[in-house]
Amino acid sequence: MPGRRHPPESVSLPTPRSPLTRRSLLFAAGAGALATACGTAAGQPPGKVGVHGDNSSWEPPLAAAGKAMKSVAGVQLVPEVIPSLESFEQIVKSSLRTSKTPDMLKYWSGYRLQDLARTGGITEMTGYWKRAEDRGWVDPAMRGAFTYRGKVYGLPMNLAYWVFFYNTEVFAEHGLRAPTTWDQFLAACERLKGNGVVPLHGTADGRWPSFIWFMEVLSRQDPTFYDDLMNGRERYTDPRAEEALRTIVTFFDNDWFTAMDMNHADAAAGVVHGKVGMMPGGTFFTPNFVAAGGKPGGNIDAFILPMANPAARPCMIFESSALVTTNKGQDHTEALEAAGAWTHPEVMRAFAHTLQDGCPNPTVEPANPMLAGLASRVRRDNLTLLNRFWELGPPELVEATVDDLAGFLLNPSSYRKVLRTMQDRADESWKVWREAEKV
Repeated sequence: MPGRRHPPESVSLPTPRSPLTRRSLLFAAGAGALATACGTAAGQPPGKVGVHGDNSSWEPPLAAAGKAMKSVAGVQLVPEVIPSLESFEQIVKSSLRTSKTPDMLKYWSGYRLQDLARTGGITEMTGYWKRAEDRGWVDPAMRGAFTYRGKVYGLPMNLAYWVFFYNTEVFAEHGLRAPTTWDQFLAACERLKGNGVVPLHGTADGRWPSFIWFMEVLSRQDPTFYDDLMNGRERYTDPRAEEALRTIVTFFDNDWFTAMDMNHADAAAGVVHGKVGMMPGGTFFTPNFVAAGGKPGGNIDAFILPMANPAARPCMIFESSALVTTNKGQDHTEALEAAGAWTHPEVMRAFAHTLQDGCPNPTVEPANPMLAGLASRVRRDNLTLLNRFWELGPPELVEATVDDLAGFLLNPSSYRKVLRTMQDRADESWKVWREAEKV
Protein backbone atom coordinates (compact mmCIF):
# COMPACT_ATOMS: atom_id res chain seq x y z
CA MET A 1 0.00 0.00 0.00
CA PRO A 2 1.65 3.29 -1.08
CA GLY A 3 2.37 5.99 1.47
CA ARG A 4 0.91 8.82 -0.66
CA ARG A 5 -2.52 8.61 -2.22
CA HIS A 6 -3.21 10.94 -5.09
CA PRO A 7 -6.58 11.43 -6.77
CA PRO A 8 -7.25 8.94 -9.56
CA GLU A 9 -7.16 10.39 -13.05
CA SER A 10 -10.93 10.20 -13.33
CA VAL A 11 -11.34 12.47 -10.29
CA SER A 12 -10.60 16.19 -10.46
CA LEU A 13 -10.00 18.45 -7.52
CA PRO A 14 -12.85 20.81 -6.65
CA THR A 15 -12.46 24.09 -8.50
CA PRO A 16 -12.09 26.97 -6.01
CA ARG A 17 -15.24 29.04 -6.02
CA SER A 18 -15.75 32.60 -4.92
CA PRO A 19 -18.39 33.33 -2.26
CA LEU A 20 -20.61 34.99 -4.88
CA THR A 21 -20.40 32.04 -7.26
CA ARG A 22 -21.07 29.53 -4.47
CA ARG A 23 -24.05 31.47 -3.18
CA SER A 24 -25.44 31.83 -6.70
CA LEU A 25 -25.07 28.14 -7.36
CA LEU A 26 -26.78 27.22 -4.10
CA PHE A 27 -29.64 29.56 -4.86
CA ALA A 28 -30.09 28.13 -8.34
CA ALA A 29 -29.87 24.54 -7.10
CA GLY A 30 -32.39 25.19 -4.37
CA ALA A 31 -34.95 27.17 -6.37
CA GLY A 32 -37.18 24.19 -7.09
CA ALA A 33 -36.78 22.80 -3.57
CA LEU A 34 -37.57 26.23 -2.15
CA ALA A 35 -40.95 26.22 -3.83
CA THR A 36 -41.64 22.80 -2.32
CA ALA A 37 -40.39 23.83 1.11
CA CYS A 38 -42.39 27.02 1.20
CA GLY A 39 -45.40 25.10 0.01
CA THR A 40 -45.24 22.94 3.12
CA ALA A 41 -44.90 25.91 5.47
CA ALA A 42 -48.64 26.51 5.59
CA GLY A 43 -48.91 25.81 9.30
CA GLN A 44 -49.86 22.76 11.35
CA PRO A 45 -53.20 22.04 13.03
CA PRO A 46 -53.69 23.57 16.50
CA GLY A 47 -51.39 21.98 19.07
CA LYS A 48 -48.70 21.07 16.52
CA VAL A 49 -45.64 22.93 15.24
CA GLY A 50 -43.55 21.99 12.21
CA VAL A 51 -39.74 21.81 12.47
CA HIS A 52 -37.95 22.03 9.14
CA GLY A 53 -34.61 20.24 8.94
CA ASP A 54 -32.07 18.91 6.48
CA ASN A 55 -31.71 15.35 7.74
CA SER A 56 -34.31 12.62 7.41
CA SER A 57 -32.58 10.54 10.11
CA TRP A 58 -33.71 13.16 12.65
CA GLU A 59 -37.40 12.53 11.95
CA PRO A 60 -37.81 9.73 14.56
CA PRO A 61 -35.96 11.66 17.33
CA LEU A 62 -37.97 14.82 16.63
CA ALA A 63 -41.19 12.83 16.60
CA ALA A 64 -40.26 11.24 19.93
CA ALA A 65 -39.42 14.66 21.39
CA GLY A 66 -42.71 15.98 20.02
CA LYS A 67 -44.72 13.35 21.85
CA ALA A 68 -42.90 14.04 25.10
CA MET A 69 -43.44 17.77 24.62
CA LYS A 70 -47.14 17.19 24.15
CA SER A 71 -47.33 15.65 27.61
CA VAL A 72 -45.37 18.42 29.36
CA ALA A 73 -46.43 21.51 27.41
CA GLY A 74 -49.49 20.63 25.33
CA VAL A 75 -47.78 21.31 22.01
CA GLN A 76 -46.27 18.72 19.67
CA LEU A 77 -43.33 19.03 17.27
CA VAL A 78 -43.79 17.63 13.78
CA PRO A 79 -40.60 16.99 11.73
CA GLU A 80 -40.62 18.29 8.15
CA VAL A 81 -37.57 17.58 5.98
CA ILE A 82 -36.72 20.11 3.28
CA PRO A 83 -35.51 18.26 0.17
CA SER A 84 -32.12 19.11 -1.37
CA LEU A 85 -29.63 18.90 1.48
CA GLU A 86 -26.92 20.86 -0.32
CA SER A 87 -29.06 23.97 -0.71
CA PHE A 88 -30.86 23.80 2.65
CA GLU A 89 -29.11 26.88 4.04
CA GLN A 90 -30.00 29.07 1.09
CA ILE A 91 -33.54 27.71 1.00
CA VAL A 92 -34.08 28.74 4.61
CA LYS A 93 -32.75 32.27 4.11
CA SER A 94 -34.87 32.75 1.01
CA SER A 95 -38.02 31.50 2.73
CA LEU A 96 -37.58 34.01 5.56
CA ARG A 97 -38.44 36.72 3.02
CA THR A 98 -41.76 35.09 2.14
CA SER A 99 -45.12 34.80 3.83
CA LYS A 100 -44.72 31.02 4.12
CA THR A 101 -41.81 30.84 6.52
CA PRO A 102 -41.33 27.57 8.46
CA ASP A 103 -42.24 28.00 12.14
CA MET A 104 -39.13 26.30 13.53
CA LEU A 105 -35.82 25.18 12.06
CA LYS A 106 -33.09 22.68 12.82
CA TYR A 107 -30.08 24.83 11.97
CA TRP A 108 -26.36 25.13 12.66
CA SER A 109 -24.77 27.01 15.53
CA GLY A 110 -21.84 29.44 15.32
CA TYR A 111 -21.40 31.78 12.39
CA ARG A 112 -24.10 30.10 10.32
CA LEU A 113 -26.61 30.92 13.04
CA GLN A 114 -25.21 34.46 13.23
CA ASP A 115 -25.65 34.79 9.49
CA LEU A 116 -29.29 33.77 9.89
CA ALA A 117 -29.80 36.20 12.80
CA ARG A 118 -28.55 39.01 10.58
CA THR A 119 -31.58 38.59 8.35
CA GLY A 120 -33.86 39.70 11.17
CA GLY A 121 -36.08 36.75 10.44
CA ILE A 122 -35.55 34.65 13.57
CA THR A 123 -36.60 35.14 17.17
CA GLU A 124 -34.30 36.06 20.03
CA MET A 125 -34.23 33.32 22.69
CA THR A 126 -32.10 34.85 25.44
CA GLY A 127 -34.91 34.53 27.98
CA TYR A 128 -35.48 30.87 27.13
CA TRP A 129 -31.76 30.17 27.50
CA LYS A 130 -31.55 31.92 30.87
CA ARG A 131 -34.56 30.01 32.17
CA ALA A 132 -33.01 26.71 31.09
CA GLU A 133 -29.62 27.63 32.52
CA ASP A 134 -31.16 28.65 35.85
CA ARG A 135 -32.76 25.20 36.07
CA GLY A 136 -29.55 23.40 35.14
CA TRP A 137 -31.07 22.24 31.86
CA VAL A 138 -28.27 23.53 29.60
CA ASP A 139 -24.49 23.81 29.87
CA PRO A 140 -23.52 27.52 30.12
CA ALA A 141 -20.27 26.75 28.26
CA MET A 142 -22.28 26.21 25.07
CA ARG A 143 -23.96 29.62 25.05
CA GLY A 144 -21.39 31.36 22.85
CA ALA A 145 -22.17 29.01 19.97
CA PHE A 146 -25.77 30.27 19.91
CA THR A 147 -25.15 33.97 20.46
CA TYR A 148 -25.07 36.95 18.13
CA ARG A 149 -24.30 40.45 19.42
CA GLY A 150 -24.81 39.26 22.97
CA LYS A 151 -28.24 37.73 22.35
CA VAL A 152 -29.18 34.06 22.03
CA TYR A 153 -30.92 33.01 18.81
CA GLY A 154 -31.13 29.23 19.12
CA LEU A 155 -31.45 26.44 21.67
CA PRO A 156 -29.12 23.42 21.58
CA MET A 157 -30.69 20.27 20.17
CA ASN A 158 -27.96 17.67 20.49
CA LEU A 159 -24.42 17.53 21.85
CA ALA A 160 -22.17 15.56 19.53
CA TYR A 161 -18.71 14.86 20.93
CA TRP A 162 -15.91 14.72 18.35
CA VAL A 163 -13.93 11.61 19.22
CA PHE A 164 -11.89 8.71 17.88
CA PHE A 165 -13.83 5.45 17.59
CA TYR A 166 -11.98 2.17 18.03
CA ASN A 167 -12.62 -1.55 18.46
CA THR A 168 -11.89 -2.59 22.05
CA GLU A 169 -11.32 -6.22 21.02
CA VAL A 170 -8.81 -5.27 18.31
CA PHE A 171 -6.97 -2.99 20.72
CA ALA A 172 -6.83 -5.76 23.33
CA GLU A 173 -5.58 -8.23 20.72
CA HIS A 174 -2.64 -5.95 19.98
CA GLY A 175 -1.94 -4.99 23.60
CA LEU A 176 -3.35 -1.48 23.31
CA ARG A 177 -5.57 0.73 25.42
CA ALA A 178 -7.26 3.97 24.53
CA PRO A 179 -4.39 6.51 24.45
CA THR A 180 -4.29 9.21 27.08
CA THR A 181 -1.17 11.00 25.76
CA TRP A 182 -0.10 12.06 22.28
CA ASP A 183 2.89 9.71 22.39
CA GLN A 184 0.59 6.81 23.22
CA PHE A 185 -1.60 7.76 20.26
CA LEU A 186 1.40 7.71 17.91
CA ALA A 187 2.61 4.43 19.39
CA ALA A 188 -0.84 2.89 18.83
CA CYS A 189 -0.67 3.92 15.18
CA GLU A 190 2.75 2.30 14.82
CA ARG A 191 1.68 -0.95 16.46
CA LEU A 192 -1.52 -1.23 14.44
CA LYS A 193 0.37 -0.60 11.22
CA GLY A 194 2.96 -3.21 12.16
CA ASN A 195 0.18 -5.75 12.69
CA GLY A 196 -1.56 -5.21 9.38
CA VAL A 197 -4.30 -2.83 10.55
CA VAL A 198 -4.67 0.55 8.82
CA PRO A 199 -4.30 2.87 11.82
CA LEU A 200 -6.43 5.85 10.83
CA HIS A 201 -9.39 6.78 8.68
CA GLY A 202 -8.95 9.92 6.63
CA THR A 203 -11.22 10.99 3.83
CA ALA A 204 -12.24 13.69 1.39
CA ASP A 205 -15.34 11.71 0.43
CA GLY A 206 -18.42 13.90 0.52
CA ARG A 207 -16.11 16.94 0.60
CA TRP A 208 -17.12 18.34 4.01
CA PRO A 209 -15.11 15.77 6.06
CA SER A 210 -11.90 17.25 4.63
CA PHE A 211 -11.63 19.60 7.61
CA ILE A 212 -11.61 16.84 10.25
CA TRP A 213 -7.90 16.13 10.51
CA PHE A 214 -6.83 19.78 10.39
CA MET A 215 -9.36 20.58 13.12
CA GLU A 216 -8.36 17.68 15.35
CA VAL A 217 -4.59 18.10 15.08
CA LEU A 218 -4.52 21.89 15.33
CA SER A 219 -6.84 21.98 18.34
CA ARG A 220 -4.61 19.48 20.17
CA GLN A 221 -1.41 21.33 19.36
CA ASP A 222 -2.70 24.80 20.25
CA PRO A 223 -6.40 25.13 21.16
CA THR A 224 -6.13 28.89 21.71
CA PHE A 225 -4.64 29.36 18.26
CA TYR A 226 -7.34 27.13 16.75
CA ASP A 227 -10.06 29.30 18.30
CA ASP A 228 -8.34 32.52 17.25
CA LEU A 229 -7.71 31.28 13.70
CA MET A 230 -11.27 30.13 13.20
CA ASN A 231 -12.56 33.49 14.48
CA GLY A 232 -10.31 35.52 12.19
CA ARG A 233 -7.86 36.69 14.84
CA GLU A 234 -4.90 34.69 13.49
CA ARG A 235 -3.59 33.68 10.07
CA TYR A 236 -3.32 30.40 8.16
CA THR A 237 0.24 31.35 7.20
CA ASP A 238 1.27 31.26 10.87
CA PRO A 239 3.87 28.55 11.65
CA ARG A 240 1.39 26.91 14.02
CA ALA A 241 -1.05 26.23 11.18
CA GLU A 242 1.82 24.89 9.08
CA GLU A 243 2.88 22.61 11.92
CA ALA A 244 -0.59 21.05 11.97
CA LEU A 245 -0.52 20.25 8.26
CA ARG A 246 3.06 19.01 8.45
CA THR A 247 2.00 16.64 11.23
CA ILE A 248 -0.71 15.25 8.96
CA VAL A 249 1.86 14.89 6.17
CA THR A 250 3.94 12.64 8.45
CA PHE A 251 0.87 10.43 8.90
CA PHE A 252 0.73 10.11 5.10
CA ASP A 253 4.47 9.38 5.01
CA ASN A 254 3.99 6.62 7.58
CA ASP A 255 1.15 5.16 5.48
CA TRP A 256 -1.24 5.42 8.40
CA PHE A 257 -4.33 6.54 6.46
CA THR A 258 -7.02 4.68 4.59
CA ALA A 259 -7.68 5.66 0.98
CA MET A 260 -9.02 9.20 0.84
CA ASP A 261 -12.20 8.09 -0.91
CA MET A 262 -13.35 5.73 1.85
CA ASN A 263 -16.67 6.94 3.22
CA HIS A 264 -17.66 6.95 6.88
CA ALA A 265 -20.00 3.96 6.63
CA ASP A 266 -17.27 1.78 5.14
CA ALA A 267 -14.72 3.08 7.65
CA ALA A 268 -17.04 2.25 10.55
CA ALA A 269 -17.44 -1.27 9.18
CA GLY A 270 -13.66 -1.43 8.88
CA VAL A 271 -13.31 -0.58 12.57
CA VAL A 272 -15.93 -3.16 13.56
CA HIS A 273 -14.22 -5.89 11.51
CA GLY A 274 -10.67 -5.04 12.55
CA LYS A 275 -9.48 -3.57 9.25
CA VAL A 276 -9.26 0.05 10.42
CA GLY A 277 -7.82 0.97 13.80
CA MET A 278 -9.29 4.38 14.64
CA MET A 279 -11.87 6.65 13.03
CA PRO A 280 -12.30 10.32 13.96
CA GLY A 281 -15.79 11.77 13.89
CA GLY A 282 -18.79 13.06 15.77
CA THR A 283 -20.76 10.74 18.00
CA PHE A 284 -23.63 11.11 15.52
CA PHE A 285 -21.69 8.51 13.47
CA THR A 286 -22.61 5.86 16.06
CA PRO A 287 -25.44 4.36 13.93
CA ASN A 288 -22.84 3.45 11.27
CA PHE A 289 -21.09 1.21 13.79
CA VAL A 290 -24.35 -0.35 14.95
CA ALA A 291 -25.34 -1.04 11.34
CA ALA A 292 -22.02 -2.86 10.85
CA GLY A 293 -22.57 -5.05 13.93
CA GLY A 294 -20.81 -2.94 16.55
CA LYS A 295 -22.04 -2.35 20.08
CA PRO A 296 -21.31 1.10 21.59
CA GLY A 297 -19.75 0.62 25.00
CA GLY A 298 -19.01 -3.02 24.09
CA ASN A 299 -16.72 -3.86 21.20
CA ILE A 300 -16.92 -0.24 20.01
CA ASP A 301 -15.78 2.60 22.22
CA ALA A 302 -14.39 6.10 21.74
CA PHE A 303 -11.67 8.30 23.21
CA ILE A 304 -10.95 12.02 23.01
CA LEU A 305 -7.75 12.68 21.08
CA PRO A 306 -5.03 13.52 23.63
CA MET A 307 -3.32 16.90 23.66
CA ALA A 308 -0.17 17.04 21.54
CA ASN A 309 0.94 19.92 23.76
CA PRO A 310 0.54 18.77 27.38
CA ALA A 311 0.98 22.35 28.58
CA ALA A 312 -2.18 23.44 26.78
CA ARG A 313 -5.53 23.32 28.52
CA PRO A 314 -7.30 20.04 27.58
CA CYS A 315 -10.09 20.52 25.09
CA MET A 316 -12.46 18.72 22.80
CA ILE A 317 -14.46 19.61 19.72
CA PHE A 318 -18.23 19.61 20.04
CA GLU A 319 -21.12 20.10 17.66
CA SER A 320 -24.68 21.13 18.42
CA SER A 321 -27.56 21.94 16.11
CA ALA A 322 -29.74 24.93 16.90
CA LEU A 323 -33.51 24.90 17.35
CA VAL A 324 -34.60 28.20 15.83
CA THR A 325 -37.96 29.97 15.83
CA THR A 326 -38.86 32.28 12.93
CA ASN A 327 -40.67 35.58 13.29
CA LYS A 328 -43.21 35.13 10.50
CA GLY A 329 -44.23 31.52 11.03
CA GLN A 330 -47.98 30.98 10.92
CA ASP A 331 -47.92 29.11 14.24
CA HIS A 332 -45.55 31.54 15.94
CA THR A 333 -47.26 31.52 19.34
CA GLU A 334 -47.16 27.74 19.59
CA ALA A 335 -43.60 27.73 18.27
CA LEU A 336 -42.59 29.90 21.22
CA GLU A 337 -44.35 27.47 23.56
CA ALA A 338 -42.36 24.64 21.98
CA ALA A 339 -39.12 26.57 22.40
CA GLY A 340 -39.90 27.09 26.07
CA ALA A 341 -40.39 23.36 26.56
CA TRP A 342 -37.51 22.11 24.41
CA THR A 343 -34.86 21.80 27.15
CA HIS A 344 -37.26 20.05 29.58
CA PRO A 345 -35.59 16.79 30.71
CA GLU A 346 -38.39 14.58 29.42
CA VAL A 347 -38.27 16.17 25.98
CA MET A 348 -34.48 16.09 25.82
CA ARG A 349 -34.36 12.47 27.02
CA ALA A 350 -36.82 11.35 24.35
CA PHE A 351 -34.86 13.15 21.66
CA ALA A 352 -31.31 12.18 22.72
CA HIS A 353 -32.11 8.53 23.43
CA THR A 354 -33.85 8.08 20.09
CA LEU A 355 -31.01 9.87 18.30
CA GLN A 356 -28.41 7.95 20.35
CA ASP A 357 -26.25 11.05 20.72
CA GLY A 358 -25.11 13.32 23.51
CA CYS A 359 -27.56 15.63 25.27
CA PRO A 360 -27.05 19.34 26.03
CA ASN A 361 -29.18 18.96 29.18
CA PRO A 362 -26.70 17.75 31.84
CA THR A 363 -29.52 16.23 33.94
CA VAL A 364 -30.41 13.65 31.27
CA GLU A 365 -28.66 10.31 31.58
CA PRO A 366 -26.55 9.38 28.52
CA ALA A 367 -28.17 7.26 25.82
CA ASN A 368 -25.55 4.50 25.89
CA PRO A 369 -22.42 3.46 27.87
CA MET A 370 -20.02 4.95 25.31
CA LEU A 371 -21.65 8.37 25.61
CA ALA A 372 -21.71 8.00 29.40
CA GLY A 373 -17.95 7.52 29.45
CA LEU A 374 -17.37 10.55 27.24
CA ALA A 375 -19.67 12.79 29.28
CA SER A 376 -17.94 11.67 32.47
CA ARG A 377 -14.54 12.50 31.00
CA VAL A 378 -15.66 15.97 29.91
CA ARG A 379 -16.92 16.75 33.43
CA ARG A 380 -14.04 15.11 35.29
CA ASP A 381 -11.30 16.88 33.35
CA ASN A 382 -13.24 20.12 32.86
CA LEU A 383 -12.50 20.04 29.14
CA THR A 384 -12.77 23.26 27.18
CA LEU A 385 -15.45 22.92 24.50
CA LEU A 386 -14.44 24.20 21.05
CA ASN A 387 -17.01 24.46 18.31
CA ARG A 388 -16.58 22.43 15.15
CA PHE A 389 -14.72 23.84 12.13
CA TRP A 390 -17.90 23.88 10.00
CA GLU A 391 -19.63 26.34 12.34
CA LEU A 392 -16.67 28.70 12.81
CA GLY A 393 -16.09 31.56 10.41
CA PRO A 394 -18.15 33.17 7.63
CA PRO A 395 -20.02 30.33 5.90
CA GLU A 396 -18.65 31.15 2.44
CA LEU A 397 -15.10 31.09 3.81
CA VAL A 398 -15.63 27.76 5.55
CA GLU A 399 -17.06 26.24 2.37
CA ALA A 400 -14.09 27.36 0.28
CA THR A 401 -11.55 26.35 2.93
CA VAL A 402 -13.02 22.85 3.02
CA ASP A 403 -12.33 22.60 -0.72
CA ASP A 404 -8.73 23.71 -0.11
CA LEU A 405 -8.25 21.13 2.62
CA ALA A 406 -9.66 18.44 0.32
CA GLY A 407 -6.98 19.42 -2.19
CA PHE A 408 -4.35 19.07 0.53
CA LEU A 409 -5.53 15.59 1.52
CA LEU A 410 -5.31 14.49 -2.11
CA ASN A 411 -1.89 16.11 -2.57
CA PRO A 412 -0.21 16.43 0.85
CA SER A 413 2.97 18.01 -0.54
CA SER A 414 0.91 21.10 -1.44
CA TYR A 415 0.44 22.15 2.18
CA ARG A 416 2.35 25.45 2.01
CA LYS A 417 0.51 26.56 -1.12
CA VAL A 418 -2.80 25.52 0.42
CA LEU A 419 -2.14 27.60 3.53
CA ARG A 420 -1.39 30.69 1.43
CA THR A 421 -4.53 30.16 -0.60
CA MET A 422 -6.63 29.76 2.54
CA GLN A 423 -5.24 32.97 4.01
CA ASP A 424 -5.95 34.91 0.82
CA ARG A 425 -9.56 33.73 1.02
CA ALA A 426 -9.72 34.55 4.72
CA ASP A 427 -8.48 38.11 4.19
CA GLU A 428 -11.25 38.79 1.70
CA SER A 429 -14.02 36.98 3.57
CA TRP A 430 -13.32 38.50 6.96
CA LYS A 431 -13.21 41.96 5.41
CA VAL A 432 -16.69 41.45 3.96
CA TRP A 433 -17.99 39.94 7.20
CA ARG A 434 -16.68 42.79 9.35
CA GLU A 435 -18.04 45.43 7.01
CA ALA A 436 -21.45 43.82 7.32
CA GLU A 437 -21.12 43.93 11.10
CA LYS A 438 -20.99 47.71 10.94
CA VAL A 439 -24.43 47.91 9.41
